[in-house]
Amino acid sequence: MALNLSPQTADVTAYDGEGGAYYIWTPAKSPLLSEAALGAGKLVLQPRGFALPHYADTFKIGYVVQGTCTVGLVLPNSPQEKVIIINEGDAIPVPMGSLSWWFNNGDSNMTIIFLGESKLSYNPGQFDYFFLTGALGVLGGFSNEFISKIYNINKPDSTKLAKSRTEPLIVKIGQEVNMPGQPNCNVNEFVFNLKKLGGGSPGVACAEVTGDNFGLLDQIGLSASLVRAGPNSVVDPSYSTDGSHRIVYVLKGSGRVQIVGLNGTQVLDADVEQGQLFVVPKFFAVALLAGEHGLDLYSVFTSSRPVLGQLAGNKSPWKALSLPVLQASLNVSPGFVELFKSSNGGDKSSV
Repeated sequence: MALNLSPQTADVTAYDGEGGAYYIWTPAKSPLLSEAALGAGKLVLQPRGFALPHYADTFKIGYVVQGTCTVGLVLPNSPQEKVIIINEGDAIPVPMGSLSWWFNNGDSNMTIIFLGESKLSYNPGQFDYFFLTGALGVLGGFSNEFISKIYNINKPDSTKLAKSRTEPLIVKIGQEVNMPGQPNCNVNEFVFNLKKLGGGSPGVACAEVTGDNFGLLDQIGLSASLVRAGPNSVVDPSYSTDGSHRIVYVLKGSGRVQIVGLNGTQVLDADVEQGQLFVVPKFFAVALLAGEHGLDLYSVFTSSRPVLGQLAGNKSPWKALSLPVLQASLNVSPGFVELFKSSNGGDKSSV
């Protein structure tokens, strides 16, 4: 089974203008995105940059790499716009079909990474966006006659309604527009902060959010984690036991990743660095070695409650299996088995 798992940076600039840019990873460079029905994109908004209202055919989770952002979210069939402020380290689930807009009200650039699934996408391996307004807007696709009758306005006004905004995707908003600047809801119902890291092995800290501690994730079928590995530390091998895929983005630092798949075949042995993305297929085992400056990883799983099997530490099968079974399996002496079990301890972290 030949798979191209090579880590990749975003290979297509979907838009780059005065207000910001949007970059995507495509199956042309990362074919496993389409095979595993995943997707990834990076939104960069300059100060006063505004991503026009849109919805998508995918579920995803956005993670704020830098800056701050005001988000407007309208859930399907909801009569209310939720205004949410997100900051560096925050992650926000975006349900399929929900309407959202994104505005940088700060004085420096804002970057957010979106990772998720694309099993219902028109373009497998990518997120498809449907904009309400602008050059690519749904509104502008209807005829002047339809718009006039639908919204009960005259034809000149219907033209103004559909055609006044001529830019696509992202625009820069002038100071004359007083954009929402304060939340109007309980932000904790929609946002979680992954920089509040939890436990881990020496040199490795981790935080994860699943359907167990954030109910909205059960609705979108995804979960997320952040792993921060210190200089030259090890992120121990793990594999999904529930058939979920992992899509991993390197937030900071560099290191080396190895993935082992069917028949014990090493399918990837590569250096990774900031800005790159790689996919861990279901049931494949992955381990990482952080470089001299450490390694920060943001991962999204295609399950709201993923279950990982550990291949090192107290939760690994090496600890569970009896001495005679290990001796027979490894073809080593009882003394070596004792040494191996005693050295394989501690609570370990995985990506």
